[in-house]
Amino acid sequence: MTQTDSQPRTEAENNRYLDEIPDEVEMSLFDHLEELRMRIFYALIAVVIGMIGCFLVVKPLVRWLEIPARGVEFLQLAPGEFFFVSIKVAGYSGLLIASPFILYQIIQFVLPGLTRRERRLLGPVVLGSGVLFFAGIAFSYWALIPAALNFFISYGADVVEQSWSIDRYFEFVLLLMFSTGIAFQIPVIQLILGQLGIVSSQQMLKGWRVVILVSVILGAILTPSTDPLTQSLLASAVLGLYFGGIGLVKLSGK
Repeated sequence: MTQTDSQPRTEAENNRYLDEIPDEVEMSLFDHLEELRMRIFYALIAVVIGMIGCFLVVKPLVRWLEIPARGVEFLQLAPGEFFFVSIKVAGYSGLLIASPFILYQIIQFVLPGLTRRERRLLGPVVLGSGVLFFAGIAFSYWALIPAALNFFISYGADVVEQSWSIDRYFEFVLLLMFSTGIAFQIPVIQLILGQLGIVSSQQMLKGWRVVILVSVILGAILTPSTDPLTQSLLASAVLGLYFGGIGLVKLSGK
């Protein structure tokens, strides 16, 4: 007897339904590799277009990134240093602008192999990941970078004149911003692990001592500077995100 849509499914039948891959299409290994090649090609084209567009307006971007270092004189210590800094800034900015299209290509590649249960996670995960990544960049720009720069400037203000290499400054700023954006993905990872039944919210909470240690180590690794203030701020943000992620997993019933 065929079950109609009006008849409620049992829990076992519902689990089987959610674990099915809708519209499954058989593809050979060569077809998968060819599709992967095309997705990567499209993503690279988007990055190149984004980089070119950002390079055309790179000077306003550079001035915007210099704002946290008020009162500091930037020096070009080698021929072409600012040119290569401009390429670096345009590269990071172009990658950031192209990231939604890159994410779309990734989704289109993996979507045919996802079950209905996994597809339910896709929307919240993609949206949450994007919001948290940009929140991490904003947190780094408005909190971490000013805190680190104020520490460095005030520490040697009465001894040395603040004249910095523009290349070293942007290496510090760009790395800190993107590493913070990556660190802000912790709640998304927790939500995925919880929804897939790998780790429950209770298990996450029980490991709080280990998480504190890991957050301190992570803060030291991800911050390109050695000052304790920046590392402490990032470690505190990681802890807040982790416990917030536990709350999300708990609210989802896991």
